[in-house]
Amino acid sequence: MGVIAPQLRLYLVTDPALCAARGVVDTVRDAVRGGVTMVQLRDKDATTAERVALGRALMDVLAGTNVPLVINDDLEAAVAIGAHGVHVGQSDVLPHQARARLGPHAIVGLSCETVAHAVAADRSVLDYVGLGPVFATSTKADHAAAMGLYDLAAARAATSLPAVAIGGIHGANLTAVLATGVAGVAVVSAICGQPDVQAAAQALSDTIARCRPFSPEAFS
Repeated sequence: MGVIAPQLRLYLVTDPALCAARGVVDTVRDAVRGGVTMVQLRDKDATTAERVALGRALMDVLAGTNVPLVINDDLEAAVAIGAHGVHVGQSDVLPHQARARLGPHAIVGLSCETVAHAVAADRSVLDYVGLGPVFATSTKADHAAAMGLYDLAAARAATSLPAVAIGGIHGANLTAVLATGVAGVAVVSAICGQPDVQAAAQALSDTIARCRPFSPEAFS
């Protein structure tokens, strides 16, 4: 399978509207310099061709960094880009279909919005689950009801898969989210659109490091 828990520590989900002033490519470049360990290309309004063009540019930026790129929902784009994998939702391409298409070494992640979703997540197919939204967020208009920390902890305990928390996470609540036992956090507005993207990512990375020390050898 394609992902290890340390790669989930600080997971950036792109938002083209928030990144508009700087651009997605430069945002990702600076975010990785600040400590982002995984990137998801998410653009619900783009065509597959547009995602492919942007994804290829991001693969160039990420080359040599050990930071994987996954594509949100669009399996065809992931194949064309040569991305490291995909992240799918409960109503998107089925995880086993993604695994069959991308092969055994690709990353396949699944959004889980409830404890029941986490229970049902198939370890034989998936590399990780995304749990959330933890808190209400404006970066995804159609998101489910916020879990809160209690249900996040319950969902985390319900699966043996590595889990990344997402939804309304920022510096002020990061420590409480990590205390639930998740492998890491996925953020959008806490990095995208910030005046200093690298510094914003570095601040989050430093907090994670204080809460969850790790060895660089985990990435080798």
